[in-house]
Amino acid sequence: MIDFGAARNEMVERQIRARGVRDPLVLEAMRTVPREQFLPLGERDHAYSDMPLPIGAEQTISQPYIVAYMVEALELKGGETVLEIGTGSAYAAAVLSRIAGDVYTVERVAMLAQGGVRTLSSLSYHNVHVRHGDGTLGWSEHAPYDAIIVSAGGPQVPASLKSQLKIGGRLVIPVGETLHQELVRVRRVSQTEYENKVIAEVRFVPLIGDEGWDCESEIA
Repeated sequence: MIDFGAARNEMVERQIRARGVRDPLVLEAMRTVPREQFLPLGERDHAYSDMPLPIGAEQTISQPYIVAYMVEALELKGGETVLEIGTGSAYAAAVLSRIAGDVYTVERVAMLAQGGVRTLSSLSYHNVHVRHGDGTLGWSEHAPYDAIIVSAGGPQVPASLKSQLKIGGRLVIPVGETLHQELVRVRRVSQTEYENKVIAEVRFVPLIGDEGWDCESEIA
């Protein structure tokens, strides 16, 4: 029988803190959220391995280090309103919820959106709100956001997401081709100005939607 609590603490120390993530809010959130509960039963023994894992619908849960790294890049202080694009298993949304005031998350695959709602509800993450839809268009009803995080790689930064950032807000998104992307942090400086900074090399599943890749065949 795996001691998931001990495995989670070891993950934080060896995979996350040791690789440079230092934000205490992020480290505590990663210690708190039970990653195994966001995985299919057959994958739970690998919950705290340093790797992405399949969650169905040809999607994956990101490796823990990448989740922590991207959340730290949002520069959250606590209590913010955050938008996530690509709910997936809802693990990253749960991590964000331990820091942010409210997390709004959009998932294009209905099965994953429904599963995310069930998992979050069963674990009492009541400040996470899930929507099934085109994430490249954001969730304008709750904008502007202090921070936006995108868990899929697009050909460019969607204009809709940039427009839904508060002035001073940060957007973290993988941008590039299918096999190679750059993780970019976009900071909204004014109503019309944005600053972009490349912070890592990454590889994510494709961002599908009106302001992402048109369809699966286009990126094959």
